[in-house]
Amino acid sequence: MTIRWKAFTSGLSSLALITLLAGSARAGCGDQPEQKGAPLQWQLKPAAFVLVDWDRDPIVGMWKVQFTSGGTTIDFGYSQWHSDGTEIMNSGGHTPATQNFCLGVWERTGHNAYQLNHYALSYIPSPNPPYGTLAATVNIREYVTLDHSGNNFTGTFTIDIVPVSGTGPPQIAGTISGQRITVK
Repeated sequence: MTIRWKAFTSGLSSLALITLLAGSARAGCGDQPEQKGAPLQWQLKPAAFVLVDWDRDPIVGMWKVQFTSGGTTIDFGYSQWHSDGTEIMNSGGHTPATQNFCLGVWERTGHNAYQLNHYALSYIPSPNPPYGTLAATVNIREYVTLDHSGNNFTGTFTIDIVPVSGTGPPQIAGTISGQRITVK
């Protein structure tokens, strides 16, 4: 009796595991239409398992951000973190003539913790075509953690500036904060 019970529970456990891991399944002898006149409980209907997105990232959305170093705001703007692991930021601390957008990629590093690596191009403004010459590439790395509400984050950042002409200034480091922007 014990051996049969172990075999039964093992088989049942395996079935439960397969059910949980299955992406989608249909039951009902194919996709047969409902049989007219049959009692409701006997009618065959398609069934499907719905996957629950346990890995939904609460960082996805639009954020108002502020970068501070040594007690001074060095940049601010709006950042959008996308569900495909990409990010874009519109910097309010830089004029469009020198370039004010950065593009990045991010990944989750722990519970409500994220790492972002994004790049910007910086130009020397010019009133005549070609309307600016590339001055530097800028690499910004952020390490942020969402608070329990999911509507604010704080963290640290580093900025490495590499001028086209050679060696750049020392690395800039500081803190970043973000507040979620919602429809309401």
